[in-house]
Amino acid sequence: MKSKQIVALVVAVILFIITGISSVLVNRYAQNSIRDEVVQMLIGEQEIDLPDYGYIAVVDVVGTIEPQEETSIYDEAQSYRHLTTLDYIDRLIRDDYNYGLLLYVDSPGGTVYEAEELADKLKEYQESTGCPVWVYMAHYAASGGYYVSAAADRIYANQNTVTGSIGVIMSGFDLSGLYEKLGIRYFSVTSGENKDSSLLTEEQIEIYQGQVDEVYERFVNCVADGRDMPVDRVKQLADGRTYTAQQALENGLIDEISSYEEMREAMSREVGVDVFYALPEKESYWASLFSKVNNITPKSEAQILKETAEEMESGVLMYYAK
Repeated sequence: MKSKQIVALVVAVILFIITGISSVLVNRYAQNSIRDEVVQMLIGEQEIDLPDYGYIAVVDVVGTIEPQEETSIYDEAQSYRHLTTLDYIDRLIRDDYNYGLLLYVDSPGGTVYEAEELADKLKEYQESTGCPVWVYMAHYAASGGYYVSAAADRIYANQNTVTGSIGVIMSGFDLSGLYEKLGIRYFSVTSGENKDSSLLTEEQIEIYQGQVDEVYERFVNCVADGRDMPVDRVKQLADGRTYTAQQALENGLIDEISSYEEMREAMSREVGVDVFYALPEKESYWASLFSKVNNITPKSEAQILKETAEEMESGVLMYYAK
């Protein structure tokens, strides 16, 4: 055997050994990581370890207000976790060391069900504890983001906040023309003429308009009660438009414009406590890794069309700023 062949063989053997060792180490690390995260999933979505001394709780409403989905260790966590937030507030209601709640809102809105459920939970907190609820609005506190803020004792906003958008929306896409071009035929067999509303007849539009109007009235009444404003005045403001912080202040939708730090200092003086506690962020290494892989994986036009249709044709009532 020639010397070059011998060298090549030795190198190949060394690479094979190194690859095997690396594979074992990686697999062992992966198994340990998966085991740890599975244990965490079994004992609870997130441990809430509240301070044993006086504090003000920070409750983050960041991102779209929507149902909290069951996720695996490979899924990226939602920015707003609805069930976790409700559980957190329930814990605060029972905690004698809690002296107030600071709601940090950075949301364009979301589904009616979850927004109203969160608003009701905040009212329960106020009634049960007698502790103040103050709101700070960041980039956005629009539509459902404003709904959950409306009942607070005091509302602060950043000078660049976009808020308002008081109203309800139910939207979707009519993709029938595109389906026709692609040779896709949609059909349905129903028990009644209004069971399938995909084509949206005038009668069906009227039905859904009635639902939107009903939810809109609840939104208006929530703002009127929370801001101590006449219903007629709220309706003048509630045509769906967004407002700048200055416009919101002039119209009585917020109480003050300030930085987040200034607002915290003001609340600390009011409550007499200078400790603020917030739930630690939960981030999965595997979720982060697989999210990056998913984002760089190319998608076909058919996949993009399917995902867009599923996202936009939900027909769900939403407090959401478009």
